[in-house]
Parts: sequence; structure tokens; C-alpha cells
Amino acid sequence: MPESVSVRCPVCRRAHLYAAPVYPCACGAPVAPPLDPHAPATPVTHRSWDEEWVTVRCAACDRPAPWPHPALGCTCGTVLRVPVTEADCAPQDTPPAPVRPPFQPVTIRTARDAVTAAALYLRWLGHRDVRRADTRPPSGIGLAAPGLLARVDPAVRPGDARDVECLWLTALAESRACVYFTLAGYTDEARARADALGVPLFVLDLTGTPQPVNDHADTFAA
Repeated sequence: MPESVSVRCPVCRRAHLYAAPVYPCACGAPVAPPLDPHAPATPVTHRSWDEEWVTVRCAACDRPAPWPHPALGCTCGTVLRVPVTEADCAPQDTPPAPVRPPFQPVTIRTARDAVTAAALYLRWLGHRDVRRADTRPPSGIGLAAPGLLARVDPAVRPGDARDVECLWLTALAESRACVYFTLAGYTDEARARADALGVPLFVLDLTGTPQPVNDHADTFAA
């Protein structure tokens, strides 16, 4: 578990004991933003997109990814932004990478085949209990496994930036990593948004083999 630090509200001077929330990296390792116990917390007077996120590097896979900036609500009503350090986050109880046999794809002829191919690929990577997700995406099919949310989109249109953001926000709300599979590829805006948010993107070819589209997908498949 991440260490707790004492956070004092500069408005009412109350002291709080605070621990940063732990999120799953795309590699499966738990990651927590490293708190700076020596820097003071600052009241949040206005919100902007850039200030709501902090880049944290996972020590298990060396992957930098944006995470919500730690924040604390004081009993006086002030929202405090808790300072973080630039130190890497150490993984907790990270299992060794398994040795895998070659992936055995299934030919894609229908939308159901695309979902089956993605599920088989996730199981091949070591994700257990892959099933239909409880939360249905705006389009396509959702798959879930412990610590992971996947979206499989067999539509003929490329995935766009909004699709990537919806998947990432849903996974964040459920404290899961996420991964996206499509048959039709992605727009340039979707790729840029996925790179910024740390979302692995794959394209399913007709043999049923997922092909990584960005660096996050390469790391996810490694």
C-alpha cells in the first residue's frame, strides 16, 4: 500500500492523513502517484484539464501515463491539490512475465468472431476470467477481466478520439486499465489521444491476429 502523508489545509489549518489512490497500469502492476511529504498542499480555486492530471512512470514496465492528480476534500469545504514528486512508482507484488506458446487466432467473418479473437488474445496474454463487461460501450462490445476493460469495435468506421476517451474514462471510473480493438483502424486524432492517455490500440486483421498500432500496444503485448 502507498505510504500516508500528513496534509494540512492552509485555510483552516486542519491536518489530514492522506494516501494516494492506487491504479492499475496497463501492464497490470498497481501504481500510485508518489506524494511529496515536504511540499504544502494548495487550494483548488479553478480547474483546468492540464492541472487535473500528473504523469507517473510505472517501475514495472517503465511506461509513463497520465493519472488523476491527488486531491483531498477538507472538512472546511476546501479542495486541496496534494503535491507529488517525480520519483517512479514502485509496483507491488508484480508477478513475473509468463512464457507463452504461439497465439492461435480465429478467422474473422462476423462481429462475434472479432469479439472471440480479442478475448482469446487477452487470455493468451495472461488475463483470466475474460467475460462480457457489465458496462456497455456506446458502440461495439465491452470485455472485462480483473483489472482490465477492453472495447472491441467491429464497425466499418475508424475509432475516433471520443471513442478512446469514453473507454479510458470508463476504465478509470472502475479503476481498471483499458485496451481497444477495432477492425477499421483509428483516426489520427484517436491515435494522438490514445498516446496521451496511455491507451493501447490494436487492429484485428482478418486472420484474427491483433496488430499493435501504438507504442502502448507494443508494451501491452510484450
